[in-house]
Amino acid sequence: MKIYTRTGDKGSTQIYADKAVRVDKDDLVVKSYGDMDELNSHIGLLAAYVATKHKPILHDIQRNLFQAGFAISASSTLTQTDIETLERLIDDITLQMPPNTSFVLPGGSKASAQAHVCRAVCRRAERAVISLSKHYDVPEVIHAYLNRLSDFLFTFARLMNVEAGVEEPPV
Repeated sequence: MKIYTRTGDKGSTQIYADKAVRVDKDDLVVKSYGDMDELNSHIGLLAAYVATKHKPILHDIQRNLFQAGFAISASSTLTQTDIETLERLIDDITLQMPPNTSFVLPGGSKASAQAHVCRAVCRRAERAVISLSKHYDVPEVIHAYLNRLSDFLFTFARLMNVEAGVEEPPV
């Protein structure tokens, strides 16, 4: 199978909902897919920066982002349990760090800085999905997952600085 099809050369692409349909490449569905794809790519870069022990968590998140994309177009296996897993991770990581008493600037170690980029892209993907839900049926689990994921990424960024022995840049 060739990677190129030439079917999108005029600004449309095929998506899968109840059936395959063609939409403009600037359609809200495609924008939401694109923002989640960008987030997934940034999380892949983050995984390249972190210790091996953290990679499975990030790879699970990447798989869940694919499921979120499937949920927008057709069906998904993403559930409330996936949201609860993120909440447990946030709680567990928070216990390993000093309390957060002020706003911090994104940065510090490379892994922390990349986690903050992921968080910002996640927020954009969340906004795109919220816009999409005004026109399409989007499962609420997707909204909640993206919201919780941005919280996880902030917490994970802090952990990366703690593990690297790098002080968080204060505001």
